Amino acid sequence: MLETVKYLIGSRGASGFGSKSTAEEVTETSPDLRFITAIITGATSGIGAETARVLAKRGARLVIPARNLKAAAEAKVRIVSEFPNSEIVIMALDLSSLSSVRKFVLDFESLDLPLNLLINNAGRFAHHHAISEDGIEMTFATNYLGHFLLTKLLLNKMMETTKQSGVQGRIVNVSSSINGWFSGDMIRYLGQISRSKSQYDATRAYALSKLANVLHTKELAQRLKEMGANVTVNCVHPGIVRTRLTREREGFITGLVFFLASKLLKTIPQAASTTCYVATYPRLENVSGKYFADCNETWTSKLGSDSIEASKLWAASEIMVSEI
Repeated sequence: MLETVKYLIGSRGASGFGSKSTAEEVTETSPDLRFITAIITGATSGIGAETARVLAKRGARLVIPARNLKAAAEAKVRIVSEFPNSEIVIMALDLSSLSSVRKFVLDFESLDLPLNLLINNAGRFAHHHAISEDGIEMTFATNYLGHFLLTKLLLNKMMETTKQSGVQGRIVNVSSSINGWFSGDMIRYLGQISRSKSQYDATRAYALSKLANVLHTKELAQRLKEMGANVTVNCVHPGIVRTRLTREREGFITGLVFFLASKLLKTIPQAASTTCYVATYPRLENVSGKYFADCNETWTSKLGSDSIEASKLWAASEIMVSEI
């Protein structure tokens, strides 16, 4: 109850920020980002678009990968109209396709750009069962597996950049508190919904993919530490974004429910704040493998904290992305 009250009133945590903080607010004291190159997936709308806008405002060069290049071009126009000196590169990427991920990385490397910051933000909630071209359930393929391969293939470029620049690289995985809704055997359930729609539940599949983001963060942080890499990785829960609530409602009780629900939701600038905080805040140097919500470190689910599950998922992911 106390935590809910703190959330509703926007009480600030140890970081000095809270649930009502915005992306612009948390980046006000960030260092100059003019020498930072950032890849942000899912940056054509919503939280990703606001993340891109604020990082561009702070001077970062942006690479926006997108399946819909028209939407990406429109996002670029919006940012440049507000910040004319912005440098934004648009590239094709379909995260549900492993071949598309590989092509994107090759195309990016051909640009000979540095890479300081990777924000794995893109996500989807598939109401209807679908399978990717690689034979993986579509929500998992898009939200997790594509990002797993993307991160794996870009890691050498990030480590090379840190050596040349002396600036620590950062990876931010955008998850959701819904990761705690999943229970059971992850790999078994993924196998079931990748073979047949009979076991498919859209919410459970989404929770699985978000749990995978958390476990990826945990295992990657450990591996980066063992490698001695000057790169950190952390995971964030952005919060639930406020959208237009239906106006077709009648009665006092129904109206009250919608009013109370609206107070638990965030605006897009508020929802983008934790991503921007973890991506840029100076005090988070050397902080890795952590889970953040409302711009403060917090606990994830019991399963999300399980290092054995993280290791098992990593091993299974390596098999799924391997080229035979």
